[in-house]
Amino acid sequence: MDWMKLRVARKGQAAEGVATFELRAASGSDLPAFTPGAHVTVRLPNGLERKYSLCNDPDDRDVYVLGVKREANGRGGSIALVDQVEEGDELQVAPPRNDFALVENRSGYTLIAGGIGITPIVSMARHLLNNGVTNFHVYYCTRDPASTAFLDELRGPDFRGRVTIHHDQGDPAKAFDFWPVLEKPSGRHVYCCGPRGLMDAVRDMTGHWPSSAVHFEAFSEAEAQKPDDTMFRVRLVPDGEVVEVPAGVTILDALKATGKDLASSCESGTCGTCRTILVAGEADHRDLVLGDDEKSRFIMICVSRAKSPELTLDLRSNL
Repeated sequence: MDWMKLRVARKGQAAEGVATFELRAASGSDLPAFTPGAHVTVRLPNGLERKYSLCNDPDDRDVYVLGVKREANGRGGSIALVDQVEEGDELQVAPPRNDFALVENRSGYTLIAGGIGITPIVSMARHLLNNGVTNFHVYYCTRDPASTAFLDELRGPDFRGRVTIHHDQGDPAKAFDFWPVLEKPSGRHVYCCGPRGLMDAVRDMTGHWPSSAVHFEAFSEAEAQKPDDTMFRVRLVPDGEVVEVPAGVTILDALKATGKDLASSCESGTCGTCRTILVAGEADHRDLVLGDDEKSRFIMICVSRAKSPELTLDLRSNL
């Protein structure tokens, strides 16, 4: 992976517990272009690598803006970034990738976000608005105003009439009812990013929509381990090598232990970096990335396991 050294030009706060980081080249030059919904991988002070969505307008060619929620019960990435990185520090950042791309659609867009899932959604909204596209609406669900990132901007005159913000106070009984929004396929494309509960609800309510019109990106972690997990084997093509994957060990880690240099980022089933071709066997899919139409052909080896005694994988898709 190619890495750039970028300077933290400004560190701010988008909401309670949500920090923003403006990353720029030390020379002030333009950065590699990105499109709405894109993310970058950041190498953190503790050595971890994490994916963060870009939340600024892609027309801002000389800056990447990240919005990062400090997750006290997370895996250490957000804590390292929010607590240890300050203005003037340098970070290693990989060029943008987009697994959640905004597709041109004349009928418009329904953009749905929960919590920190607003980061790619607000980039999309800014891009659409700044390019004269007005047939979109943002639905943003949070606990309360204090935890609502970019609240002033989204309530401001530029987005008037195009944003619905809903606070549930942490009570599932007060969750926003999306059924009136999603009951009838409208020709719009739906983009949804947020916690698993929101993603599952939107997925259920859009089951009768064309699959090409509904797009998801998750930031919550998948369930990587279960109490009844058992050992299985992975057979690699084309050389036929067989690797045992014990209970409590991921396919990714088992393969890395044999010296395989494989691409990965979040290692929580949410980013898609470790997507690998599934040649044979029945997978136990635990990621939050693959669509139903992809699960017979691919597997996310950072979290998913096997239902059959053996899986056959083609690692050439992951190198």
